Amino acid sequence: MSPRHDTAAPPVKDGGAAPVRGPAAPAPQAQAEAKRRARLSRRWQRDMRWSPYAFVSPFFLLFVAFGLFPLVYTGWASLHTVELTAPTDMEWAGLRNYTRIFDDDFFWNAAKNTLTIGVISTVPQLMMAMGLAHILNYKLRGSTFYRVAMLSPYATSIAAASLVFVLLFGRDYGMINWALHFVGVDAVDWQNDKWPSQIAVSSIVIWRWTGYNALIYLAAMQAIPQDLYESAALDGANRWQQFLHVTLPQLRPTILFTTVVSTIGASQLFGEPLLFDSIKGASGGANHQFQTLGVYLYEQGWVNQHLGRASAIAWTMFLILILIGAVNYVISRRLRASSEENRP
Repeated sequence: MSPRHDTAAPPVKDGGAAPVRGPAAPAPQAQAEAKRRARLSRRWQRDMRWSPYAFVSPFFLLFVAFGLFPLVYTGWASLHTVELTAPTDMEWAGLRNYTRIFDDDFFWNAAKNTLTIGVISTVPQLMMAMGLAHILNYKLRGSTFYRVAMLSPYATSIAAASLVFVLLFGRDYGMINWALHFVGVDAVDWQNDKWPSQIAVSSIVIWRWTGYNALIYLAAMQAIPQDLYESAALDGANRWQQFLHVTLPQLRPTILFTTVVSTIGASQLFGEPLLFDSIKGASGGANHQFQTLGVYLYEQGWVNQHLGRASAIAWTMFLILILIGAVNYVISRRLRASSEENRP
């Protein structure tokens, strides 16, 4: 039997204390793992902080290149006399390009045409879109097909749509005059008369954008709680009364949105009036009867080659859009405040 060996603690000297053992030093692998986790933690924090900016950076880069820089450069060019033939030769003009706008009868004619065409195209367009959305809001067979068909005019190119409408509104062989002949109306010169030409241009806008706005109204209608319609039905309201007293009040923000967007689109109307009369082109008809601000800007910049004046017109249109946005902001705030006051 082997002798027993006990491990005894080292003797403690008189007046001394027993040594206290601290925690064991971490192994090299544990230290490396801790450092790796620290690096991953810092990398994760940087990723969470900067990744959103990296995701949205392509938009801002494109905006700076194709949005902000042209806007600033156009504002700088509007203060100079510069021609398209020599875009780098600028002569300081101050506000002369802007003051000439207010004395330009063609500018005011284009502004008036833009306003009238905008009203003629926007009001019927939104009313028709509201009616179509109200019909599609009911359960219909093939509702998906109808919704896709509503969006097909919006997907059609402006050039193709304008070409078709030019053929429809032809004076001698157009289908519109052919149909009017059967009701006893003489042939209308849609391209040379003022009001017929503006109505024809507006019809292109109506055809292209009615379905788009109808889908916006339809989405807003489907978000209205059904409890409101059930309560109105219990009170004896018919379908028309439910539309007036339930649907329309609930759609006020959406109606305001579509009105503002349509107004902005009408102020920038360009392709339809430019292509409606290919012979006159940027003149907007023989007497400038359907020349809009966008077409007038194109005429000054690319036909007459006055880049300085065209830049001033562009900035004037930009300021008009800012004014429209400010009016929209004020109206939306009042609507929001009134809805909060009426909320129980």
